[in-house]
Amino acid sequence: MPRDSTTKTPTFVWWLIAFMWVAYFLNYCDRQAIFSMKTAVSKDLQMSDELLGLIGAIFLWVYGIGCPIAGQLADRVAKKKLVVWSLVIWSIVTLATGLSTSAWMLLVMRGAMGISESLFMPAAIALTANATPPAKRSFAVSLLTTAQIAGSAAGGIFGGWMAEQGMWRTAFFALGIIGVVYAVPYLMFLSKVQEDTELETKSSNQWLTIFSLARVPTFILLCLTFPIFVFGLWMLYSWLPKFLEDKFMIGSTEAAFYTSMYMQAATLVGLFSGGMMADWLFKFTKASRMWLLVGSFVLSAPCIYGIGNSTTLSMTCVCMVGFGLFGGLLMGNIFPAAFEVVSADARASAVGILNFFGAILSGFAPLVVGTWRESIGMEKMLAVTSVAYWIAGAILILTIATIYKKDWVRVHPQQLWVAKKSGSHCIESR
Repeated sequence: MPRDSTTKTPTFVWWLIAFMWVAYFLNYCDRQAIFSMKTAVSKDLQMSDELLGLIGAIFLWVYGIGCPIAGQLADRVAKKKLVVWSLVIWSIVTLATGLSTSAWMLLVMRGAMGISESLFMPAAIALTANATPPAKRSFAVSLLTTAQIAGSAAGGIFGGWMAEQGMWRTAFFALGIIGVVYAVPYLMFLSKVQEDTELETKSSNQWLTIFSLARVPTFILLCLTFPIFVFGLWMLYSWLPKFLEDKFMIGSTEAAFYTSMYMQAATLVGLFSGGMMADWLFKFTKASRMWLLVGSFVLSAPCIYGIGNSTTLSMTCVCMVGFGLFGGLLMGNIFPAAFEVVSADARASAVGILNFFGAILSGFAPLVVGTWRESIGMEKMLAVTSVAYWIAGAILILTIATIYKKDWVRVHPQQLWVAKKSGSHCIESR
């Protein structure tokens, strides 16, 4: 019998998260660095705005298609093997990206990056969730997700600086070598972890978990709303440095610095506070994570509008801080919210399917901006996205009001919905 995750020692959990964090950090460094190199790469490889848009689109589409497959795989085989092999393969692909001699070779490498990195996230998130009890799960996943933000910031700054030095290829060589080297201690630690006895996990008995997840209404609506957030996020991830360069006449390094230090630093704060807030509110309502998703959409909407339509760099930076802060609430709680309505043996599959929907739609974001940046303008596109955020928030409010409780009780039949105070005692009810 697997031991319950609550028996895990704090030391074990912290070390697991620490090792996973570094790998996740490298994951985002490698995928994000290129977006701060667009000026140098386009000049060297003679790439149009449409081809530059495909850099992000191809990665996301291939990554999205690979995630459900990786999730199914992670629910049936050792997750620790998947995360290590993913790190090794994407690091080799990063090295090869620096050897690109044409735009099409670079795009092929981005597709290969999508395949290799898709193996990582479903297994990594599920491992982290399995190692922590439900009452602390949001903070654990939020802590791991900070690696995404730190990696995006570090990769963006490093890529922008290396591009200005005329060494964008060397940047890929360096990042790839670091990943391969880190795989050694990573493997040594994870090889000591016994998933069947040390984590709250079990293998799924079915390959087509997607059909069981499709019968969970709350999960379906998360799959519909999550891509809306990620679409806006990838508009900013893939084009904001270039947008700031052109609008405010600043260099690549400075644009990468503003994007990374303002938006990404604020996202770190949003992740930490959102994780702790969700776990604290979980004592009072099992819908705490869902409510924070609502707050993220509603509060991020005016911020993403302001990023595109503010007339000064300082005001744009204020809006970037707001978007990062409120967006972090969703980024740290989307997967824990899904885990509340899906069974433990389907967690990696749930992450994979959510990523599939998020990546497929958001893959159009860099391409749409690249195609219509000159004719429509990024300002108008961000304004439309802000309206979509408000609509997504309204959908989640209706979800909480109508179907969420039923889905939660179905997955937790032995647990009670909420505790009500009565005198000096607490009476729990469904």
